[in-house]
Amino acid sequence: MSRKKVEKEVEVKHTPALLKKRKPNRSRIVDMIIYLFLILVAVLMVFPLVFAVSSALKPLDELFMFPPKLFPQNPTMDNFSDLFVNMGKSWVPFSRYLFNTVFITVIGTLGHLIIASMGAFVLAKYDFPGGKTFFNVVVVALMFNGYVTAIPNYLILNNLGLIDTYWAIIIPAFASPMGLFLMKQFMEGLPMSLIEAAKIDGASEWRVFTNIVMPNVKPAWLTLIIFSVQALWNNRAATYIYSEERKTLVYALQQIQSGGIARTGQAAAVTVIVMIVPIAIFIASESQTLETMASSGLKD
Repeated sequence: MSRKKVEKEVEVKHTPALLKKRKPNRSRIVDMIIYLFLILVAVLMVFPLVFAVSSALKPLDELFMFPPKLFPQNPTMDNFSDLFVNMGKSWVPFSRYLFNTVFITVIGTLGHLIIASMGAFVLAKYDFPGGKTFFNVVVVALMFNGYVTAIPNYLILNNLGLIDTYWAIIIPAFASPMGLFLMKQFMEGLPMSLIEAAKIDGASEWRVFTNIVMPNVKPAWLTLIIFSVQALWNNRAATYIYSEERKTLVYALQQIQSGGIARTGQAAAVTVIVMIVPIAIFIASESQTLETMASSGLKD
């Protein structure tokens, strides 16, 4: 028997014993402190959600109770029913506001994902004249807040004739620099050898992009979907859309919310309705994101 085989057998025999003897560096007290800290952070993060839901279930008299109580003593759904009754009295039906918001959110998110992914693939995996300069412009664009670019955006959209249309919200969402930056940085971690092997096997550029690149950057585009949905769902669109039949659900709900003290319960219900969709999408995609990130350790 050769020397290498003997050393390999000895290593295999002794490896389990070494693993059994290995002890964690932390003590149980340190582990308990870490767990307590994580529990405290979790409670602090969950508290606003619990408070918002409990407030929406409180009757009007409990909302003004002092000292306030976290959970409702007589939970009721009257705040939600009153909200829908008030929305039903509007000359624009509730379903129309909902359709406007869903349409803007879905089309804006889908377009942003496609354009950002395709642009990031080219910038990350191909060298062409002006590529680095273009990406530097994208990085600089990240520093500008939406309030800073509001007037230039309005002037451009007005010259294009897109004011008071859905596209006044959707097209700027396509060009959001955050998505391109996020996808490009993540795609740079993909090994070029994987793409070259696919091309040797006869795969086209589109097939490489859809069947190889996109599945391997799943954490990035799931994160992009979460950010895009949150931004578009909560967009009031009041600056660019003037017709009542094209306004979004958030705008209509906030009009109800500004009705004064008598509508405090409805305002609490509005808060729950507005936040439930982004939270639901985050919960639905969180496990997939973590699972994909744990199994995407590709290296050259």
